[in-house]
Amino acid sequence: MAALPSDMLAIEISRPGGPEVLKPVRRPLPALPADGVLIAVEAAGVNRPDALQRQGAYPPPSGASDIPGLEVAGTIAAVGAEARGVSIGDKVTALVAGGGYAEYCAAPAGSCLPWPAGFDAVRSAALPETFFTVWSNVFDRGRLLAGESFLVHGGTSGIGTTAIQLARAFGARVFATAGSAEKCEACRRLGAEVAVNYRDEDFVAVLKAATDGRGVDVILDMVGGDYVDRNYELAAVDGRIVQIAFLGGAKASANFAKLMQKRLVHTGSTLRPREPAFKAGIAASLRDKVWPLLAAGSVAPVIDVVVPAERAAEAHAHLEADHIGKIVLTFGRNPDFPA
Repeated sequence: MAALPSDMLAIEISRPGGPEVLKPVRRPLPALPADGVLIAVEAAGVNRPDALQRQGAYPPPSGASDIPGLEVAGTIAAVGAEARGVSIGDKVTALVAGGGYAEYCAAPAGSCLPWPAGFDAVRSAALPETFFTVWSNVFDRGRLLAGESFLVHGGTSGIGTTAIQLARAFGARVFATAGSAEKCEACRRLGAEVAVNYRDEDFVAVLKAATDGRGVDVILDMVGGDYVDRNYELAAVDGRIVQIAFLGGAKASANFAKLMQKRLVHTGSTLRPREPAFKAGIAASLRDKVWPLLAAGSVAPVIDVVVPAERAAEAHAHLEADHIGKIVLTFGRNPDFPA
């Protein structure tokens, strides 16, 4: 194994606040977990939870790095004594609980996946957070089946672009909401049968008409607020609603008679604090069922912009403005672990 450097470039949150509080600093390398790996990072995905952490609204789980970043891609530089199935030099992408905005990142071995065939670091880094989240919530918790209907709110987010493609690939009728004509067209290009501009149309009325009054079987919601009651109105009998965020507010008034009459399931989850074994199970499902689709080109991450890590503040400003798909940070190549 090549000698590791004594320190690394990292992007830290200097204080809670806006994008400008993200600062490049030098940090010691993270400790190598006994059951994990140390990855020489080439690219890292930028996600909404990173912005919430930057604002002081989403602290990292106990034991996780205070450096933001939940997904990375690069080369394994060191392997813990108890890690299995990974080797130094492997090109991997990994879901992590923090520490992604840095030249080196520690990751559980079970959360590492190989770069899909034909992928580079940027496209590989755009995979874990959204693909783990969508698989766990749409297919495991939501139990979406071929032939059912599926709606994702926020169809041009990283989650939305992934959910549209995967639901379509596994045989569902796909619907989406988005906030402009351009974004609705992007949803349709990705596989949405109907995309509703929520600023101009009532998604409940439009999608009830599209389903001949039956409603939607599975709804993936990142909005909350007044969408909760509207989701109950739109859901089909025995429908499932999966909550993964509350961009419109964590409190809502809802008519629970609809929940009872339709036998609805309204569930939700957070992925970041879950134990490594749970995430390893999702990784195994993705490697078996989704990685072949990525290699074949039938599903692909949507990349909006790629930004050097030193300009992470610009990436966060873009995240909080108008974008379609994923934002990715890049790190200079490490001479000890060339691409």
